[in-house]
This record gives sequence, C-alpha cells and structure tokens, in this order.
Amino acid sequence: MLRTILKNRVVANAGWLIAGKVAQMLISFVVGLLTARYLGPSNYGLINYAGAYTAFFASVCTLGINSVLVKELLDHPQQEGELLGTSLLLRAVSSVLSALMMIGISAVADADEPTTFLVVVLTSLVLLFQIFDTFQYWFQAKLKSKVTAVASLVAYSCTAAYKIFLLATGKSVVWFALATSLDYFCYGALLLLGYWSLHGMRLCASKACAKRLLKSSHHFILPGLMVAIYGYTDKIMLKLMLTETETGYYSTAVALCSIWNFVLAAVIDSVFPTIMEAHGKDDALYLRRNRQLYAFVFYLSAVVSVVFTLLGEPIIGLLYGQQYLPAAAPLRVITWYTAFSYLGAARNAWVVCEKKQSSLKYLYAASALLNVAMNFLLIPGLGATGAAIASLATQVSSVFLFPLLFRPYRQNTKLMLQAIALRGVFPGRRKTKESE
Repeated sequence: MLRTILKNRVVANAGWLIAGKVAQMLISFVVGLLTARYLGPSNYGLINYAGAYTAFFASVCTLGINSVLVKELLDHPQQEGELLGTSLLLRAVSSVLSALMMIGISAVADADEPTTFLVVVLTSLVLLFQIFDTFQYWFQAKLKSKVTAVASLVAYSCTAAYKIFLLATGKSVVWFALATSLDYFCYGALLLLGYWSLHGMRLCASKACAKRLLKSSHHFILPGLMVAIYGYTDKIMLKLMLTETETGYYSTAVALCSIWNFVLAAVIDSVFPTIMEAHGKDDALYLRRNRQLYAFVFYLSAVVSVVFTLLGEPIIGLLYGQQYLPAAAPLRVITWYTAFSYLGAARNAWVVCEKKQSSLKYLYAASALLNVAMNFLLIPGLGATGAAIASLATQVSSVFLFPLLFRPYRQNTKLMLQAIALRGVFPGRRKTKESE
C-alpha cells in the first residue's frame, strides 16, 4: 500500500515537472527561433560563448551541495531550515567569487572586444541569482514539484516577454545578455515565496552544518569542475580558435537536440528520492529502480537521436533558416551525446547511496583531459563537427570506458549494461543478482 502511494506521488511529481517544462519548451522554442534568426549565427554564437562561461562557473560554485542536499533533507527533515540556510550562504560566497573570476578571465581573453566583454559581464549576474534554486531541492524532497514547475513557467514567461520586447524594438545583442539573469531572478523569487507560503522552517546557518555539507559534497566539487571543462569549454574553444559564427552553429545543434531533455531531467529528479528510499531497505528493489532509470534514459534518447540523425538538415533549414544549415553536421553527432550524458546524471543517485563520491574526481579528470585534447586536435580541421565528436567520445568514455578502469564503479557499469540489455528491469522477471 505504501509503495503504491509513493509510486502515485512520484508519477504526479514527474507529471508536474514534465507539464511545466512542456509549456516552457513551447515558449522557448518559438522565442528561441525568433531570437536566433534575428541575431544571426555570429551574435547568437557570442551569446552562447558568454553563456558557456556562466555555465562553466555555475557548475562549480554549487560546491557539489546540489548532489547531496535532497538526501540530507530526507535524512534530517527536522533540520531543513538550517540545511537550506547554510547551503544558501555557502553558495552565495562561491557565486560572488566565481562571477569576479569569470569577469577577470574575459577581461584578458576578450581585451580587444568590448562588446564581448560587456556581454560576459552582464551574463555573469546569473551566478548571483542562481543560488536561490537551492529551494528546488526542498520541493523535490517533499515531492512537491508542482511549485517549481509553476515558478519555472512564470519566470520563463517573463523572460520570453522581455525577449519579444527586444525583438520588436530592434535592440542590440548586449540587451539579450540580461535575459538569462532575469529568468533566474524571477525563478528564485518565486521559489522563495513558495517556500514561505508552505510554511518552510526558518532559515539559519551554522558552522557545524556547513562542515557536514561540505564533508559530503566536497567530493563533487572537482568532478563538477571536470564536467564543466568537457561540457562547456567546446564553445569557448570554438570561439577562441575559430570564430563566434562557428560557436553559433555548434550552439544551434546543441540547442536543437536538447529541447526535449527536460523529460529526462524531470524523470531523473522524481525517481531519485525513490531510489534513495529503497537503499538499505530492499536491495532488489533498489537495484531494479536503478536499472529501470538507466533503461528509460538510454532507449528514449536513442529513439530521438535516430530522428535527428535522419532529418537534421531539413529540420534546421525549416526552423532556423538557410544561414544555419552548417549546423546539421554537428547535430548528427551531438544528438547521440544525450543518452550518455543523462546516464551519467542518473548515476548520481547510485553514487550518493553507495558513498562513492571520493572516486568521482579521477573519473571526471580523465574525461576532462580527453575532451580538451580532442578539441585541440579536431576543432582546427572539423570546426563545430570536431567539437561534437570530442564531446560524444568523452561522454561515452565517462559513462562506460573509464568506470571499468575504476574498481568502485564497475558494479554500476554492470547495472547500466544490464539495463541496456533489459535484464532485471521489469518486475516479475527473474531478478539479476548484484554479483552478476
């Protein structure tokens, strides 16, 4: 009975996440197309170049807390106010330092390009507003993603209205740099209001809580940096080694194949609590839920990737126009990145439950080095397609190849391979033992 109730809550939770993201995707899809057509590949590449800087530092300044906060809230519900308040303080300090570092790097790298530097400065405001998305993990732990879905939709609607205003009035690329910052400002404010309206505990911070959080999360900091290196440096390297136009083509391919990724993210976020709940209580159920999540991510991604591989060029021509047709080549490659990227994201639940965080830094360090090396080798000759090949090869290595070389992750690699083979995935079938 309890499992049935929990299952229904998970389905409802995922439903709200997906419904909210579908509405947001429709708005984003239309406004994004109009923006890309208006800016053209060069200015569109410039916006994405600055966005890559922000995403790079955003993945680091979370301090890995986002990877452990849900479990902390589930394990210590009586301390949720202290956990959230301490997390906010830690992230605020790291975000300010990251924003200053981001601006400093751009001041050197883009010294002769004042417009580029200004775009980077304005985009860095995202790091300051992004700290308030900490509250989304409280709603996630409570299986109340209806609030985050509504807040996300309202925030993005405000941002879309702002972009439409810019398009209608013919503003320059500098004005578009503020769009993402506006999105996170609205989203954070709405999450805070939602937390208060649901009578969340009074926020506070403590040194003891900070030590406990960092003790659990610090293993994710270096991996976060490594993931940022092979996740975002491709756009930066394309701009610095070639042109912002090439960055625009690559960004178009990435944006197009990512428009549906909210489905994977919503399901992963909703399934995480159920995997953690089963850990230590029902080993068979725990392993099966991991395999089910991996199988869902892999096969749904594969179906979508086949569509983009076969129909990428006409889709880009229809949506973005003839000026973006060179993006079709990297699209055929980067679309296969999704399956392996989200398998890695789904693995985090297993990593936290099994306390394997300490080995993540080796896994992602190897992946980051591989990615940078491949980008240096492939970008000069293949441009955006070379960056796509480097990203795909890195992600496959991160999920399957390198984990086989690290003993702590071999068990998880077996779980993923079992999931792809559909062994031990469906209830009622013979369960695959952990030792298999």
